[in-house]
Amino acid sequence: MKTKNITLKVNSELYDKYREICKKEGWIVSRQFEKCMEAELDKRGRENVK
Repeated sequence: MKTKNITLKVNSELYDKYREICKKEGWIVSRQFEKCMEAELDKRGRENVK
């Protein structure tokens, strides 16, 4: 699978708290973001998103 680097602006405190959760759970922050995007696409129906 081809990957893409992106730049996001997020609230620093929010990111730091979430990063700590990911660290404790052994998760990768970027993969959690991917899963969030996948869930949103599934909710909306992948074929309806252009």
